[in-house]
Amino acid sequence: MKGDKIMSLFTGAMRLHVDGRKDLTNHTELVKIAAGKKVYIPLVNMNSVKVDVLVNEGDHVYVGQKIAVRNDHFTVPLFSSVSGTVAGKEKRMHSCCKLMEHLVIENDGLYEKKFDMEPLDPETATVDELVTFMTNMGLVGCGGAGFPTYVKYKGVKGIHTLIINGVECEPYITADYRAIELHTDLLIKGTKTMKKMCGATKAVIAIKESKKELIEQVQNALKDVEGVELCAVPDVYPMGWERTLVYQVCNVRYEKLPSEVGIVVDNATTAIAFAKCLTTGEPIVDKYVTFSGEALNHPANVLVPVGVPVGDIIAELGGFNTEECYLIAGGPMMGRTIPMDKFVVHPYMNAVTVLKYEPTETLGCLRCGRCVDYCPSGLQPVRINTANKIKDVDMLEQLSVMSCIECGMCTYVCPSHIQVTEGIRKAKATFMAAPKKKGGKK
Repeated sequence: MKGDKIMSLFTGAMRLHVDGRKDLTNHTELVKIAAGKKVYIPLVNMNSVKVDVLVNEGDHVYVGQKIAVRNDHFTVPLFSSVSGTVAGKEKRMHSCCKLMEHLVIENDGLYEKKFDMEPLDPETATVDELVTFMTNMGLVGCGGAGFPTYVKYKGVKGIHTLIINGVECEPYITADYRAIELHTDLLIKGTKTMKKMCGATKAVIAIKESKKELIEQVQNALKDVEGVELCAVPDVYPMGWERTLVYQVCNVRYEKLPSEVGIVVDNATTAIAFAKCLTTGEPIVDKYVTFSGEALNHPANVLVPVGVPVGDIIAELGGFNTEECYLIAGGPMMGRTIPMDKFVVHPYMNAVTVLKYEPTETLGCLRCGRCVDYCPSGLQPVRINTANKIKDVDMLEQLSVMSCIECGMCTYVCPSHIQVTEGIRKAKATFMAAPKKKGGKK
């Protein structure tokens, strides 16, 4: 028991080595994809937060021009990835599996650039100047979460360690590895700058121990860098999860945020993107994305402008090799299966996984407890599923349903092939939709 929340009394391994299938894209050539006649910039994020659009239909825009800004308590501007003409708005499928409004820009093919910010020297800039720069660049977590990065650094105090997460533990995904390999200098520059911003005494770049060549490359680049070190972590899932990584590197646990124990965690590609912003003044207008899976003719890492439809990219890579497949936005563990390929690349997308359809027979729950043993959050997934079936909101609260990170481990280890993770997603929706009790709690 933990407070009034029911957790696992006995926890098992809570992590597991999984077949990464990273060989499909690990050493393939990077493919640069050009934008087509139109790009579609999502006017929402994963949490459906809307934005204020700053341009009108018929306006001419440039690469890197601010075209919208998030309109809640966070400041996150959005930028055009091409030059051309604003053609209006259109509802399209988003990677969160909902129809969302997108700003349509007709690409003139000239890629004329116009940046709102000048490059900034992190050596001479103050912390406040760096935080303001990061805010105005609209930098978000590039590992898939899309959380505004500046929030981790604005007014933060008592930080002793910065952890740069280069683990990339999900199967199939290698976009982070490729970005680190190609831009080790930017990784180090971004890491040093973020270390300065949070006031940490040291920074740790974490990479899986199985990536020996990459580890050697980064270690060589760090030889003359003070206060930054590399940590090789076990090749297990979900080592890339913030809580698991913090415990592995620093041997401490926390309640809500790593800052509670003096730690800030950021993704390696976020550090690289920030360094690029500092160097060029250019916001995130293109992304490294892994397109992988046995259902693709030519899996590869691609560099592609934000707003390009996934279907166009798959066509450039040679298309599908089967008529029936699973199209997943993200990796196979935490990603979401989407019934169409119209969704587009956005600033925090890291992968699209396409797997061959293989029918499986779902059996009844065996009460084996494997989902409990391997849950990295120490939850009881089957009990959460059961509580949701009878819409017992009080029990969902006691079972800490919102603590689930949707890592997919419970589904992966289930011998009955039950879609446990999907059940928990539905349970979270049930809990969030339930009326609040007096006092502000559910």
